[in-house]
Amino acid sequence: MKLYADTPVRACLQLVSDLAALTWTFLWISAALSLREILQSLNRPGELMSSTGEGFTEHMDTAAENVSRVPLAGEALATPFTNLSESGDSLTAAGDSFQESVASLSFTLPLLVALLPLFLLAATWLPARLRWIHRATTTQRLNGLAPEARTRLLALRALSWASPTRLMAAHEDPALAWQRNESATVARLAELELRRLGLRPGKGGDT
Repeated sequence: MKLYADTPVRACLQLVSDLAALTWTFLWISAALSLREILQSLNRPGELMSSTGEGFTEHMDTAAENVSRVPLAGEALATPFTNLSESGDSLTAAGDSFQESVASLSFTLPLLVALLPLFLLAATWLPARLRWIHRATTTQRLNGLAPEARTRLLALRALSWASPTRLMAAHEDPALAWQRNESATVARLAELELRRLGLRPGKGGDT
């Protein structure tokens, strides 16, 4: 597999782009993890609410049970404590709901923070990088062919990808010259393809 070009400038640009992509990925994943920690720290108030509500309910239930034992008026005296116990249950439920909301946000928001930039990277840098690797690797495999066949295939690729200006610089009718197998023109076209990929003769293919 061919990962980098043979020409120094092209290889340097590819290396810089790869490092930039890795840095971009690292930064956004780190930002997502930091956001997750911050959101999870917000869970503490919910825990306190739940704990306070449970403790309050327990105390009120105990008080209601104790005063209910008072002869004659015990049930009437226990009613306010029972009502207060229900308030504690509401506080506990609110605390549990708060914790569930924090847990949901601490999962969803960091995921979005990480995935959106990575999706942008996957939609821009990655396809271009993989496309170059595929083309350079297949070009490198042409070394197994006979020199003339390899040169003609490289020239044919140039006819497909090179700009009209560059093709006309090689020959006024490059397609006809390729069809007639004019060696000088075919070699120039093959060189155009190698130069486009940043490969050198003898590495990605000989001309």
